[in-house]
Amino acid sequence: MKHEDSVLLHTEGRVRHITLNRPRTLNALDHAMVLRMGKALDAAERDASVVAVLLTGAGERGLCAGGDIRSIRDDALAGGRTSLDFWRDEYRLNARIARFPKPYVALMDGIVMGGGVGVSAHGSLRIVTERSRIAMPETGIGFVPDVGGTYLLGAAPGELGTHLALTGDAVGAADALACGLADHFVPSGDLPALIAALDTCTTPEAVVATAESFAGTAPGGELAGHRDWIDACYAADTVEEIIERLDDCGVPAAKQAMTTILAKSPTALKVTLAAIRRARHLDSLEAVLDQEFRVSSAAFTRPDLVEGVRAQIVDKDRNPRWSPAELAEVTDEEVARYFAPLGDGELGLGQGIYDRRY
Repeated sequence: MKHEDSVLLHTEGRVRHITLNRPRTLNALDHAMVLRMGKALDAAERDASVVAVLLTGAGERGLCAGGDIRSIRDDALAGGRTSLDFWRDEYRLNARIARFPKPYVALMDGIVMGGGVGVSAHGSLRIVTERSRIAMPETGIGFVPDVGGTYLLGAAPGELGTHLALTGDAVGAADALACGLADHFVPSGDLPALIAALDTCTTPEAVVATAESFAGTAPGGELAGHRDWIDACYAADTVEEIIERLDDCGVPAAKQAMTTILAKSPTALKVTLAAIRRARHLDSLEAVLDQEFRVSSAAFTRPDLVEGVRAQIVDKDRNPRWSPAELAEVTDEEVARYFAPLGDGELGLGQGIYDRRY
């Protein structure tokens, strides 16, 4: 597939359509796609005839399953650095989407994970359906939520974001709305009519009103009924204490969460908890993306990312051999190394030392 075919661009009326077009890989993002999206946003912002951008995914399974983690593993094994270049531009795109001055409508239908969250959940109008399954599953591959995920999850009510970050659990429409990851529920059968209506809009205000006019009530979620034990257990200061509280609280769902967490990379769990807590004290998405770039750069050099992708994607034996294998073996000093400044290698979004053009 040619690079230009992996992201399709066209204009209907005054709406610029961006379609992620790698359905065989669930529209997984690669570097070329990120750059093409960035250029499309620049063009859409400059074009006075364009009043909004609409993001969709090709195929029936979902918007985007995330980044191309198999290629990231290959790069790490080869001792390369192209993944760092990819993340640098991907995180710039996430910030660009969040600050885009026109309505950015993302149809978060089906599977939306990792990098898919980054290109959708920072938009101004985020639509979910009964088919939506939204997750930041990075701890399961020895990685840490990125693409602004720690910013989004850190801002979720109570400790819901901490729960989702550590477990990597996927949520449906109602829970995505409750966590602030989406704005409106629209039944999947109504999406063609919504798109057609958006294409008739001639002002940003009309785009917003049209999206709102299609919004309905999402089918019941699960997280609201679990807030008591989630907030109590995940408020602990360490992953070990969170595990202890989940084990002791006597709720079957909490016990299941504990089992899920204990299967993840111990290092990724501790770094993720620290990243979420630190993100809450940073003053902007850009500052959080800077932090995430430091964390991702460190994770790229550690064994758990390569091993996690091997177990989940390459060999699919679902039996990762984490190093270290136990939470108690992950020291505070090792966690702190993930947040160390990168010197000239900093992303620099929080300081405004980047060119947003692609």
